[in-house]
Amino acid sequence: MNLAAAPHFSRVLEIEKEWIDYNGHLNMAYYNVLFDRAGDEVSEALGMGPDYARQRRLTTYTAEIHVVYVRELHLNDRVQASFQLLDHDEKRLHSYQELRHVDGWLAATCECMTLHIDMTGPKVAPFPPEVLARVEALRAAHAALPWPARAGRSIAIRRKNSAQQHQ
Repeated sequence: MNLAAAPHFSRVLEIEKEWIDYNGHLNMAYYNVLFDRAGDEVSEALGMGPDYARQRRLTTYTAEIHVVYVRELHLNDRVQASFQLLDHDEKRLHSYQELRHVDGWLAATCECMTLHIDMTGPKVAPFPPEVLARVEALRAAHAALPWPARAGRSIAIRRKNSAQQHQ
């Protein structure tokens, strides 16, 4: 992966037959699997892949995630995820991803807060200097990107006004 790519785009991902639910579309849990697989590509490029966890006993955990389902996916659909690093500090990553069908339409978005973890605790811990340098390089590459319109959303029932609610 080129850390200077802004944003990063994953390899093309495929929907697995077992992921289709009784409604005939991709079960909600597997959107997270797709986002996670795409995010793993970024983690690996940052030096925080499976070997990092095994050898250094350091890893990342998801602290918070907000997925918005925009359009259904079905078996045989192929998708690609973008990854944009919105912010970071010495222990956390704030990222935003979009899952798009290979035809270009938006299927889902994912905003995530990731923690860097010392597995011996487990406890939140600072990134090692060489990893932090790669995180900073990724953030610098993504700094010129516009803030995604769908980032920072909260869950709420939006009401027009109280007079209309009682009619």
